[in-house]
Amino acid sequence: MDTRNPSAPPRAQSADDADPPRPRHHTGGVIHENTRHTTRFVVIGNHLAQHAELSLLAIGLGCHIQSLPGGAPVDIKSLAARFTEGTTRIAAALRELEAHGYLRRERTRTPTGRIVTRTVSCNQPRHRREATDTGCPEQPTLTPLRRTSRPHPHVPRPRKALPAVPRPSCTAPALLRTATDLLAGLGRHDPRLLLSETDTAHLAPGVAAWLERDVSPTAVRHALTTDLPEEPLYRPAALLAHRLAAQLPPPPPYRAPSTPPPPRFEMRNCDGCDRAFRAPETETRCRDCRTAAATHS
Repeated sequence: MDTRNPSAPPRAQSADDADPPRPRHHTGGVIHENTRHTTRFVVIGNHLAQHAELSLLAIGLGCHIQSLPGGAPVDIKSLAARFTEGTTRIAAALRELEAHGYLRRERTRTPTGRIVTRTVSCNQPRHRREATDTGCPEQPTLTPLRRTSRPHPHVPRPRKALPAVPRPSCTAPALLRTATDLLAGLGRHDPRLLLSETDTAHLAPGVAAWLERDVSPTAVRHALTTDLPEEPLYRPAALLAHRLAAQLPPPPPYRAPSTPPPPRFEMRNCDGCDRAFRAPETETRCRDCRTAAATHS
């Protein structure tokens, strides 16, 4: 009875003491083989790379834009030249990124008066930082104003006044008429420059100031219609007023008045020889008759 079986375990083994089960081998699933980057890399958040609502093209385009250096072109034409998806699909992907806050488009005016659209890429749409960190400038906090009365929804808000334009030193009707006709014809060069009567009356003195400085109507028209932005012009009169004031040419150089030509008298007949000659009304004889009379005297 006291003989022990050396092959038998001294006590029952629990499940924890037994060997752990071997993991099952799956045929699918990704296996990461990562190497630490030291140059030419960008940090992309999983909220973009694994976004549940963005399309695959929008996710890839968002990652590509975040990897570009500052100032790189990201308009539709530049992206379509880089990739093979085409302008329609790229435009749709940009709209997706803009709707979810990964892109923001801002319209700014250059010193020359041109309005351009700048694209801002945000790597964390809901957590904006300083511009030096993410390239997304933080919006200023606006203090809410207390309104005593709410405006009626059907009452239109007053429009902002147009910028001031130069004034001519001469207000001749013919000069203002030429300026008005020039502004009225801008719509034929670009339909977006079709102006109202009120805007034309405001801009006409500025065009007249250019015309009186020896600038031809063709040159004025070229200065107002060249290098216009591709975006729709919501208020073309404001853009034209800015150009008339900012690009006003200098006055023409001073020109000394020319010597007036000698007077030209009418023809009359000499009382002495009846020959025709030109002379003032006070002279009744020609030069030869006057010379002969002076010799005999």
